[in-house]
Parts: sequence; C-alpha cells; structure tokens
Amino acid sequence: VGKISFSIIGVLVLTTAIAAAVGIGSALTFDLSADHLESGEAEEARSAQLEETMVQVENQSFPERILQVIPTNPFLDLTGQRPTSTIATVIFAAFVGIAAMGVRRKAPAEFETFEKIINALYKIVMRIVTLILRLTPYGILALMATTIANTNVQGIIELSTFVIASYVALIVMFLIHLVILFFSGLNPMQYVKKMGPLLTFAFTSRSSAAAIPINIETQTKQFGNSEGIANFASSLGASIGQNGCAGIYPAMLAVMIAPDPLDPVFLIQLVIIVAISSFGVAGVGGGATFAALIVLSSMNLPIGIAALLISVEPLIDMGRTALNVSGSATAGLVTGRMTGELNKEVYNGKMVEMNSMEA
Repeated sequence: VGKISFSIIGVLVLTTAIAAAVGIGSALTFDLSADHLESGEAEEARSAQLEETMVQVENQSFPERILQVIPTNPFLDLTGQRPTSTIATVIFAAFVGIAAMGVRRKAPAEFETFEKIINALYKIVMRIVTLILRLTPYGILALMATTIANTNVQGIIELSTFVIASYVALIVMFLIHLVILFFSGLNPMQYVKKMGPLLTFAFTSRSSAAAIPINIETQTKQFGNSEGIANFASSLGASIGQNGCAGIYPAMLAVMIAPDPLDPVFLIQLVIIVAISSFGVAGVGGGATFAALIVLSSMNLPIGIAALLISVEPLIDMGRTALNVSGSATAGLVTGRMTGELNKEVYNGKMVEMNSMEA
C-alpha cells in the first residue's frame, strides 16, 4: 500500500508541477495580462464571495489542511458531506484492508466471512453505479443546457485569448501524459483510443469525482490495471494533484497578475508552490478556485482576478476536468507498470465493452 500510494501521489504532484510550467509558458506566449480585465456586477459579487472564502483558507495552516483528509468519522465521509470525503474514505479503506490482512493470518475463517460480505457489497454498489451511469447521457444533456443558458457570450469573446491559451496549455499537458506513458513502456495511441469515452464524460460532466467509477472501469477492463491501483489512482486523483485545476489554472492567473512575471525566482517559486498546493488543496476542497486562492495568497498576489474570469469559467472547466482525469489515469497506469500489476496484453488488446458504455 505504501509503495503504491507513494508512486501515485508522486506522479500526481510531479505532473502538476510540470502542468504549472506549461501554464506559465502558455500565459507568457500569449502575453496574458489582467490589466485590461473589467469587472461588472457579477464579477464584483464573485469577488466578495472569494474574499470571504479566502478568510477561511488563510486561517488554516498547511498541516491543518492535510489533517482534514484524515477520517475522523468514516460514516460521515461515506455520505460525501465534507470536501475531503473522497480521499478520507480511501484512507479509511486502506486501514480496513491492513487490519483485514492481519485477521487473515490469525483467523482465516472470520476473514473469509468478511471477504464474502465485502465482495457482495461491492457487487451491489457497482450495480447501483451501472444503473446511474445508464442515466448519465440525460444528466449530461441537462448540465450542458444549463451551461449554455448561463454562458455570457460577450464575456467569452472578450476573454477569448485566455480561453485559447488555456486550451493550448491543456492540450500540451495531455501530450506530456502520452510522453510519460511512452517512456513507461506503454503505447500512447492505445491510451488515446481507449480513454475517449472517459475523457468525454469528464469533459461534459465537469466532475472528476463523478468520473471515478468509469475511470476505475477503464483502467481495469481496457488497460488491464489491477483494481487496487485503479481505485487508489482514481480516488486520490480526484482530490490531489489535479493537473488542470491545481496546476495550469493557478499558474496562469499568477503570471497574469504578477508585477514581474519574467523573474526567474518568481517562476521557480510559483512552480514549487503550485506543486505543494496541489496536495494541500485536498484539505479545503473546491477545485480550481480554491487552488488559485491558495497559490495567489501564498505568492502575495491579489485574488480578485479569479472573479474576473467568471464568464468563461464553465467553458475552461470542461477541459481542466478532462485533464485532471487523464492525470489520475496516467498515475495509475505508470504505477501499475512499475509494480508489474498491469497486463500489457490487455493494454495492447482490442477495446472491450464496459458497463458504463451500455448507455
């Protein structure tokens, strides 16, 4: 468990640092600046909301954010009531698994009963997930309709350069994922072909957490990864080291608002802070906005810029979410390859039909 966790978290944080560098490069290439951004009524309201949120974030130290991922009430976390419920549940499950291995050695009969109960519950839960996934297209249609209805077309036009720069950075980072897989001995083209349904779902739903079941199923059935690694990577990747939300986005905002964005010391410091914050953001939740708040405040930069981009937030968030999911899948596959738990024959084989595709 320690080896797998260390590998997955290491890949997630490392790729987020690379994503920060990509975001910096894109912002500098497109010469992005916050000087021309104007705030309206919606932006001012959003700014006031961010200021209130920032007060809560500033009152928490980094160790306190990390402690929030430790499960104190696992039953509460199973209901998803906390921003850190997903990762807290993963940690609790790891403790249960370690305890179960001890019981297996000392009381095999009791362990066998426990294993049957867990397997039965797993089958039932996955059946529920399958039923929900069959309704996914209708939910996505509703989400897209809401997004389009609430989109400020004029705002998108005014911020079109930022949107283009963001997607250039997202595409470059996705290509880096493919390079990482290549150097891990895996065929990048197979990854692109088999990840299509998962990335489409993440793109349209704008939710890394909602993509967890499909992410696990894709890694295990399409790529031949072990269920343990796939579960860890998908769950941890939804809270830690999000390449799009916690890597590219905060870095681009920092460059846009920085007095001297070309200062090498500033850029190095920014990459380091983004990498660290990509782990610490799991303690506060909230995705890209919280990640940006933490990074900007750590760099002593004004946080109001996050509010000025509200009109294009949904459009960019779709791409960021897809990259987040790709990052978690990459971490899982690289770890599976390193530990020898990834079946290359399945990885290089034909695409198989999954429960999540029945919709």
